[in-house]
Amino acid sequence: MSHIKILALTGLLLFFASGYSSAGEKEYAPVIELLEQCVACHGEKGASKKPEFPVLAGQHFYYLYVQLKDFKSGLRKDEVMSDIVSEMTKPQMQLLAKYFAEQKWPNIAFRAGEAAEAKGESAAGAGQCVQCHLGGYEGNSRIPRLAGQHPQYLLKTMSDFKHKKRMNSAAKSSLFVSFGDDDIKAMSEFLGGK
Repeated sequence: MSHIKILALTGLLLFFASGYSSAGEKEYAPVIELLEQCVACHGEKGASKKPEFPVLAGQHFYYLYVQLKDFKSGLRKDEVMSDIVSEMTKPQMQLLAKYFAEQKWPNIAFRAGEAAEAKGESAAGAGQCVQCHLGGYEGNSRIPRLAGQHPQYLLKTMSDFKHKKRMNSAAKSSLFVSFGDDDIKAMSEFLGGK
């Protein structure tokens, strides 16, 4: 390929790449400040590296949107998130959910120990988690992906359901009451290592 053709092809690729970037920037302009705020806890593009904060990148759109609505309404409580979401509009919440849902799910590189994996898999089976979260625990529209989520975040979430600190899913509260704390910890590690 001649030098001129290579330069022309490179220029064309840069043109399309910059056009795509500009289109994305325009679409998310109404929430750019909010997205910048999200990075502090949830990481670049929602790929959290902090185990206490959930991965948002690649999570399902509708699930993310509903969680934002629940924070705003008070159905789900968190000092930081409730304050951040309090002034958000419905279109802003939808745009944030869309942005994170379009990102690639990161590999958190967690591996459960053999004992925790076996115990966690057994507990998840007893809880029939696959009925809603599907066989690979990847979830769907209204149901969150659990596979590859930070175990520390999963442990807190499941414990909050068990102890009725999180009240935006009555079925989860009823389910987790039947599990011991050691089962919940093992489940969080099993799911985090998927």
